[in-house]
Amino acid sequence: MSTTQKVLVVTAIGQPVTSVPNWPIPVPGPKQIQLRITVGGLNPHDQKARDIGVFIKDDLPAILGNDVVGVVTALGEGASRFKVGDRVFGQAHMKMESKALQEYAVLDEDYAARVPKGVSEDEAATLPTNIIADVVAFFDPSHLAIPAPWNKQGNVGDIAFSAILIIGGGSNCGRFATQLASLSGFSTIVVIGGLESELKSYGATHIVDRHGGHDTVLARIRDIVGDELVYAFDAVSPPSEQHLAVNALSNSKKGKLARLVWSRGSVAGDKILAKKEGYELKNVMGVSHNHPDVTVPFWRVVGDWLVQRKIRPTEYVSVEGLDVQKVNEVLDRYRDGEKVVQPHFRVST
Repeated sequence: MSTTQKVLVVTAIGQPVTSVPNWPIPVPGPKQIQLRITVGGLNPHDQKARDIGVFIKDDLPAILGNDVVGVVTALGEGASRFKVGDRVFGQAHMKMESKALQEYAVLDEDYAARVPKGVSEDEAATLPTNIIADVVAFFDPSHLAIPAPWNKQGNVGDIAFSAILIIGGGSNCGRFATQLASLSGFSTIVVIGGLESELKSYGATHIVDRHGGHDTVLARIRDIVGDELVYAFDAVSPPSEQHLAVNALSNSKKGKLARLVWSRGSVAGDKILAKKEGYELKNVMGVSHNHPDVTVPFWRVVGDWLVQRKIRPTEYVSVEGLDVQKVNEVLDRYRDGEKVVQPHFRVST
């Protein structure tokens, strides 16, 4: 096998991704696997990385893409979960040797799973970045601290009588969050935004129209949950709009709002209604490696969940090859606020 490969890299913040034909192929370290990448996925944060340096500004040049699928080509010392030839999907860590836009990568075996029979590589590639953000938001003890489905052994406890609010049901994070809420056993799953038939098939009990202004939408939520809501997850809103979720939380009980880290900023305090018991704001960074207590067991069960249809992949579009022009076009569309179906780049077969 050659020792070099083609990669697509960010060499300067705010500039287009460029192609490099002779980048070194990474070698797996302890408990790592080397993959020949077959599918690499991009998400909105990749545009923020290219254009404003989110996660990469101090570590250039950088490779993008955290959704990785491929065939195992080598095992690092102590790696035992997979064998050469297995088709595997997983989440890249922050170092560029594991990222998606290259021909070969290394993954930590703890944060990967086999692509199950009956599930396509593209379907598997829809999961890593989007669902891990939800797994961390929901189940990490420092976030919403919802009892994890793999630990409950059929006993959902108080969650069976609880409600959760999910804002951004039309996003991939929102879609997976709805599915995880259903797996967790919530009796009331209120989702704002998205396609009603799709979200109800995932387990949502109520779909709330996001139009009409804050007071109208808040009244719709409160008509469903009353003053009992203590769990909320916002997958899409900027800080200037996150007061809706806060205001929907209970006044008489202390509630929690989890939000994605790139939406971090001050919630508009003058728009927050009085909260007798206050609320907690949790910033979520959906990186498997930062939360092993919840992500390692997730990566052990996710293959079974896919086979059992407890978790269903989301929509994607496939692009042939490591096409630098098409990568930049996708990132430009994210930048310009256009609707983008999750793009997958077919690196090899």
